[in-house]
Amino acid sequence: MYFLGIDLGSSSVKLSIFDADSQQSIAAVGEPKSEMAMEALQPGWAEQDPNQWWENVKIALQRLQSEYQIDLTQIKAIGIAYQMHGLVLTDSHLNPVRPSIIWCDSRAAAIGDKAFEEIGEEKCHDMILGSPGNFTASKLKWVKENEPEIYKKAAYMMLPGDYIAARFSEKPQISKGGLSEGMLWHFKENRLAKEILEYYGISEELIPEVVSNFGDQALVSSKVAKELGLSEDVKITYRAGDQPNNAMSLNVLSPGEIATTAGTSAVIYSVSENHAFDKDNRINTFLHVNNQENENRNGVMVCINGSGILYQWLRNILSSGRDHIVDYEYLNEVAAQSKPGSEGLLFHPFGNGVERIFQNKEVLSGISNLNFNIHKTPHLVRAACEGIVFAMNYGFEIMQEVGASGKTVRAGKDNLFLSPVFKEIFVNTTNTTLQLYKTNGADGAARGAAYGYGHYKTLKEAFDSLECLQTITPQPALVEAYKTIYNNWKKAIKF
Repeated sequence: MYFLGIDLGSSSVKLSIFDADSQQSIAAVGEPKSEMAMEALQPGWAEQDPNQWWENVKIALQRLQSEYQIDLTQIKAIGIAYQMHGLVLTDSHLNPVRPSIIWCDSRAAAIGDKAFEEIGEEKCHDMILGSPGNFTASKLKWVKENEPEIYKKAAYMMLPGDYIAARFSEKPQISKGGLSEGMLWHFKENRLAKEILEYYGISEELIPEVVSNFGDQALVSSKVAKELGLSEDVKITYRAGDQPNNAMSLNVLSPGEIATTAGTSAVIYSVSENHAFDKDNRINTFLHVNNQENENRNGVMVCINGSGILYQWLRNILSSGRDHIVDYEYLNEVAAQSKPGSEGLLFHPFGNGVERIFQNKEVLSGISNLNFNIHKTPHLVRAACEGIVFAMNYGFEIMQEVGASGKTVRAGKDNLFLSPVFKEIFVNTTNTTLQLYKTNGADGAARGAAYGYGHYKTLKEAFDSLECLQTITPQPALVEAYKTIYNNWKKAIKF
């Protein structure tokens, strides 16, 4: 018996097969092999074609079959994790009426700020635990205001993962967790935040059927099952945003537990039993995957847009004039050639849209203290790693202010956490113990599907076989050194 996990990112779509008998992931692929296209028609914009997501899912499925000899008919259920906060608008036949406005697109920030002011700060904090900000609801309002003809064509609004689920099932749905990610969930009353829709003048009819994160959400349609080589009884049993899913993938389910990721963006995510919020809206609170009406489980999250995308940018810059793109292992080796502090070079990684930790203000990115006689490539690469971690720690300090804290952080041994230098900077800057696990978002989504299907009695049971690969603890001397380096970096932030 197999369970399929899909992790829809902005760079690629990853698929994983979880074998219920061995309790292990037995196959994994990603499409495309290079990063997916992202269109920026104006500064601060970011769009992707939802059709390319679906095509990559189909290609990846066939690769599972051809490269790993996976019998696709043995898949019993599908779990879907996805890039958060995006907006997908479809017609009644589930065809996109425009490209998706994705998570790092900042065009709707001013709309959300105005809504926060006019609805009232206290009311917003009481209801949605923050500001409508630059999230899905505000992006929908932007379309209504700026593309009225396209808006009229829309029958449903969904988040990216809901669209993939709809392509499988031919049934439009959205989860409670997804609504919270879009600033459309009333936390205290456990319902759709109709007040936000009413303020924006958006019809409730655009909201499709609301489902829980786990359970029998929908059957894959017989037409699609036949096309893809699946059995006709395969179900969709789980969906969640990528960060709640990543936390679940690391068995971060209880208050005080913390997860982190450093992919295209960087995230620190803590589970809380409280309706926690920051009065300045620099962090966000969403429904965690295991939230229940009688047991609050909320995810308190800080997100840094300029993370892996900075490392990707560096990779491309350093590949200029070569006949091949340098790999990330090369960057890691180069970074290790510089000492902590990068000889005074400071990198501020704020070049991928407005940053939530600065209240969606424009923050200047770039390099400070550059000395042409001292600084070489190793200093540049290490300063980039330090800048990413320092930005994460800046957000972590805000989380601690609202009571979302802990001394142990879990991460998958993936992306930037493959870099020894990055890991060293992280544990000594945050002064936390880092546990690295053999898992990823697609694997977590597959385990989530298994639980939603009923294969496991409890969610924790689904992660009993999770393997910890490495534990890294802070070194007192480096903790002290990084305090000074970090404070210098913080003082150099420019608005």
